[in-house]
Amino acid sequence: MENADLKSLEKRLETLLQAFAHLQEENRALRQQQSHLMAERASLIERSELARSRVESMISRLKSMEV
Repeated sequence: MENADLKSLEKRLETLLQAFAHLQEENRALRQQQSHLMAERASLIERSELARSRVESMISRLKSMEV
């Protein structure tokens, strides 16, 4: 293999390693964001269920007042 081919291969390898490092960091950030969003979603679902329960309770009380 000629020296120029070796240098070209070395440069290409360095480019691929940089891209790999960038993608690893991006993947880590996306996983962290996904984890945060899943926790937020769980919290919102819990709050929604609590609100639904309160509304159902109020409706039941209002219905019992009608009788």
